[in-house]
Amino acid sequence: MATVVVIDDETMNADALAFLLSAEGYSVRTAADGEAGLRLVMETTPDLVITDFMMPVMTGLELAQQLKANRDTAHIPLILFTAAQADVGRRHPQFFDAVFQKPCPPPEILGAVSRILAPK
Repeated sequence: MATVVVIDDETMNADALAFLLSAEGYSVRTAADGEAGLRLVMETTPDLVITDFMMPVMTGLELAQQLKANRDTAHIPLILFTAAQADVGRRHPQFFDAVFQKPCPPPEILGAVSRILAPK
């Protein structure tokens, strides 16, 4: 079972996404800001990270930069799932494997998760 870390300071967004992913059979852990998310990723080494952009303590872009700079986490795919900064994510394809703007139909994000986590 693949593990996904969802990082979003809006608890309802994180919980809704965690529910959808769990229903698809993924193990899901959540964090409420970029710094807590970074710690969680370091502890769990998930198969995928889905992060918001605008969060307290550390933005999604700062989180992505830190993860990609660390050889232990650089391989973990990242999805940016944001309400306001999707363009920033699209300008940084070296950090994000997919970028979605909220609101997003659940099948779109679930499809991306499935594609990213499909065996190569």
